Amino acid sequence: MPELPEVETTRRGVAPHVVGRSITAVEVRERRLRWPVPRSVDRLAGERVVDLSRRAKYLLFDVGSGTVIMHLGMSGSLRLVEGGAQWRKHDHISFHMDSGRELRFHDPRRFGCVLFCKGDPGKHRLIRDLGPEPLSQDFNVDYLVERAAGKTVAIKQFVMNAQVVVGVGNIYASEALFMSGIHPKRAAGRVARARLGKLVTAIREVLGRSIEMGGTTLRDFLHEDGKPGYFRQSLRVYGREDEACINCNATVRRIVQNARSSFYCPNCQR
Repeated sequence: MPELPEVETTRRGVAPHVVGRSITAVEVRERRLRWPVPRSVDRLAGERVVDLSRRAKYLLFDVGSGTVIMHLGMSGSLRLVEGGAQWRKHDHISFHMDSGRELRFHDPRRFGCVLFCKGDPGKHRLIRDLGPEPLSQDFNVDYLVERAAGKTVAIKQFVMNAQVVVGVGNIYASEALFMSGIHPKRAAGRVARARLGKLVTAIREVLGRSIEMGGTTLRDFLHEDGKPGYFRQSLRVYGREDEACINCNATVRRIVQNARSSFYCPNCQR
């Protein structure tokens, strides 16, 4: 599933090719995505893409009269092709641009979505209850201390909750907890302020580094699969079960939390 860094890399790759461009036509060949593609998407011909932003894992195409809200789901991607290029299996929607290119939405599992919002997208039901962006000033130690107070849920599940903070997927949570020395099963409300401060810094670092690494592999988003060259970051603990901890040489362990694997060092993380 594309995570926040991959979605941000997608945004950065696509934006130069669509922002400032007009949509000349929209082809919808499959409406049965996670939610049916509304007819309002078909009627975007003549609209100009004013901006392309991201909120959590949603891509927001500002077209002046409203916003196209797009989510890549578990298997989705965007691909820029020359006008009239052959459609591939699982290409569901094509936005024809006045540059002569088309922006194709590809989603084999159809868990993604393409919706249209007339008002403030921040008030849309999919977005309004989301927590702050992890790289924004709103995500800080004061905020995390306030949200964690009295919580008995494990800290890993806590930071993976999009209503607390967006974009901290399973790998990033394991990595950030290792970097801040916090055991993934410790109750969120029992993590001291100083260590929550370290966790905020670690989350910022691992996500920021992942975005940067994704960006270094990105060219012009016109290669054949539409993927943003997903990076393989240098992981400190995730996926390293039974290997030596890079800090203390203890054996890295794996546990399952909410059906997701958590990796940690029993010596470094308390």
